[in-house]
Amino acid sequence: MGKSFEYSMLLSIYNSLRDNQEVEIVESSSLPVAQGMYEGLSTEEKECMASASNAATRVLLCLEPQLLYRGNNSQLRLSLQEDRVGQAGDVRDVLTIRISNSWEIGISCKHNHFAVKHSRLSGVLDFGESWFNTPCSQSYFAEIAPLFSELRQLKEQEVLWKDINNKAGRFYIPLLEAFIREMRSLDILYPREIPAKLVEYLIGRKDFYKVIADVKRRVTQITAFNMRGSLNCHADDNQPQTRVQLLHLPTRFLDIAFKENSNNTIQIYCDGGWAFNMRIHNASSKVEPSLKFDISLLSYPPAIYNHHESWE
Repeated sequence: MGKSFEYSMLLSIYNSLRDNQEVEIVESSSLPVAQGMYEGLSTEEKECMASASNAATRVLLCLEPQLLYRGNNSQLRLSLQEDRVGQAGDVRDVLTIRISNSWEIGISCKHNHFAVKHSRLSGVLDFGESWFNTPCSQSYFAEIAPLFSELRQLKEQEVLWKDINNKAGRFYIPLLEAFIREMRSLDILYPREIPAKLVEYLIGRKDFYKVIADVKRRVTQITAFNMRGSLNCHADDNQPQTRVQLLHLPTRFLDIAFKENSNNTIQIYCDGGWAFNMRIHNASSKVEPSLKFDISLLSYPPAIYNHHESWE
């Protein structure tokens, strides 16, 4: 459904603008995949997708005058990004580009999906290197090595997670405690850097609009992550109808601790209003020598643009 929603969003922007200007859908390896998934939907599902996408487009046209005002008759190009760019910190799915104006905005599309990241921890994965470009300490790997060694043994025995007694006490809690200690150590080693890099890793290293289709409520949520000032710009003398404020990255951790009454979830609070909920879990019924984070936004700066547009 996520890929189908990306294609539906692309179509919505294209259909809204093609009669008044030159709009090109750029060929990419992602396009036929998303198109095929979209075309496999039922008529009812396509109508639902169109309602969600059109709601987002209505709002984006008020926020981004560059979509409407072509300036020097420059062509508008629409494209779908490949999934691999997300691994490098670019979470945008749909791009709208005017090459002659050196202008570009991106949209991250989610269908009934509110998490920001699903990251793994294991005995060999270096979250410090991949998240912050700063390697974890050897003491961290030494601390978690027995946990993942035991998980490898259980995998070889083809044990299922449901058959493990006290999995939280044996695996979740000690791993999260080691993770918290390492986060605090990295923050001491690189003061004022790690909180900002955490937000960039979890949210995205480029500005973008996050568009979430909430099917149950029949609304589309549009959130602007404008941390570098590239969103909501004017087009010549044409100003946005609605202003989007610049967001500031955090510089301090206020707290990193277990969620109250939880043995598998920690919460990270930063200055500026940023906070994240991080739940560790087994991603498979079979035991594997890795565990997965389900990470969601707990709160964000009060200045953030966050709009809910009804489909009706």
